[in-house]
Amino acid sequence: MTDSHDYPDNRPDTSIPRRTMARTAKLASLPLGIAGRAVGGWGRRLAGQSAEDVNATLSAKAAEQLFEVLGTLKGGAMKFGQALSVFEAAVPEEFAAPYRDALTRLQSAAPPMSSRQTRRVLAEQLGRSWTQRFAEFDDEPAAAASIGQVHRAIWHDGRHVAVKVQYPGADEALRSDLRQLQRFSRLFQSLLPGTEVKPLLAELAKRMDEELDYRTEADNQRRFAKAFHGDDQVFVPKVVASAPKVIVSEWVSGTPYSKIITSGGAEQRNEAGRLLAEFHYSSPARVRLLHSDPHPGNFMLLDDGRLCVIDFGAVANLPDGAPRALGVMMRLALEGRSEELFESLRAEGFVRPEVGLDADDVYAWLSPLVAPLAAETFHFTRRWAQSQAIRMSDLRSQDFHTGRSLNLPPQWLLIHRVTAGAIGILCQLEAEIPVRAIVERWQPGFAD
Repeated sequence: MTDSHDYPDNRPDTSIPRRTMARTAKLASLPLGIAGRAVGGWGRRLAGQSAEDVNATLSAKAAEQLFEVLGTLKGGAMKFGQALSVFEAAVPEEFAAPYRDALTRLQSAAPPMSSRQTRRVLAEQLGRSWTQRFAEFDDEPAAAASIGQVHRAIWHDGRHVAVKVQYPGADEALRSDLRQLQRFSRLFQSLLPGTEVKPLLAELAKRMDEELDYRTEADNQRRFAKAFHGDDQVFVPKVVASAPKVIVSEWVSGTPYSKIITSGGAEQRNEAGRLLAEFHYSSPARVRLLHSDPHPGNFMLLDDGRLCVIDFGAVANLPDGAPRALGVMMRLALEGRSEELFESLRAEGFVRPEVGLDADDVYAWLSPLVAPLAAETFHFTRRWAQSQAIRMSDLRSQDFHTGRSLNLPPQWLLIHRVTAGAIGILCQLEAEIPVRAIVERWQPGFAD
């Protein structure tokens, strides 16, 4: 291999902008731009255009701006966009259509950094003689994400590998973005009704340091790869080498879930959904970990029919496996045992002692969410996700007031978000799967 100075690269510097003022200005352009278009739309309404046409135009332009700002900023802005994208299925159709393409693009695309920058990071992390560890290295990134991009290479022993390189300045940008995004949480909530924006941002901020240290991600990936080694349904690439800002693992080619969502046949979508559900529910038992970054860019369907899982930067440690109380509450809700369900929720901290809630109201709020477990198979659809979002966000409904009165204990926050994200992908896939059998096999407390 040749050194970086033998590779002319005239592309502009695309590392993450580090100055808080510059990044804040870009993020601030979202509410300002949307407000400006709203005023313009009001003027067009006065000029005789229909409300439907004006709203469609405004939504489409807002979606483009959302993608432009969140995508080009990388860092926490793009991380937020990727996390938000899995909840697209729950957004009512009149809002979702303009945002679907923009949010889906955030699952797997970001502007690349230059080869000079990439090689500088590799030299800092793997040593000045890093080129000797590779037989070949492709300077063009094969994929780009929120805080790093992936290059295809051949290791010195002939293995084809994926080299993930963290963007320079990712740590500063991630912290700055998440602070600014929290300021605009109400805006995003209004743009995408039915999503829980504020808790999502809080969780991303909490897990920030873990995602920035690729050594932690490598350790997580090694544990998953060991647990699923030789499995006939799930494949996790092995880690070849790692450093704080670089991770090298086996290269894998497959069909991304984002492609299956947009163009897969019913049989392929059903199988992709079944494999995802099996992985989600079995991981706490098999690895004592829960993959906590559920968006379609992290899952592929291999030619041999296995699910390939990548990106283990966000992982929940569950040393005792999935909580038994979760399975118990699911079963009580399914069987209509509202009083026992209420007491279980109170014992786990979902119902605070000082809050006056009715057991039947809590059951009415929760029971539709366990409907997928009532039959042998369940068809997860966008329509179903949207109906749940509308039901729980209608200010006039009892369900809205019940949901607002319930508490989400800290120890349940990540499990809740990851499960909701996985269900979001199932609804995007429109998958019909035997979810009850999967839960019975893997979730403690459900089949007791």
